[in-house]
Amino acid sequence: MPPARANSAADPRRQPRTAPRPPRPQRVAIRAPRVRVRWERVGRIGLLVVLAVVVGLYVEHTISYFSTRAQSDTEQSIVRSLERQNAGLAARVTSLNDPATIIGDARALGMVRPGEQPYVITGSSGR
Repeated sequence: MPPARANSAADPRRQPRTAPRPPRPQRVAIRAPRVRVRWERVGRIGLLVVLAVVVGLYVEHTISYFSTRAQSDTEQSIVRSLERQNAGLAARVTSLNDPATIIGDARALGMVRPGEQPYVITGSSGR
């Protein structure tokens, strides 16, 4: 004869008892706070971006300007140096075209005028 109570573990129809579940809390819909657009801040940021772009565009031209100015100063100093050198050479040309200078340089080289008697002094003491 079968037992009066069936083994609960062996009976698949029977579920083991669990502790009663606590009541579920009601879900409350939480709304995210409404975000307002601050247009004055957006405008300021937009103006700063535009200003940064404009400044960026002018930076290259400013650097080029200062580079060109430095190069111009260097070239001007070279021109002044060459002008001084040219003035010195022009003065030397003027002095070399002077007949007295030509005669003096020729005599220093030992030249004599046609018809002059050259004299050579030997054995001098170097004075």
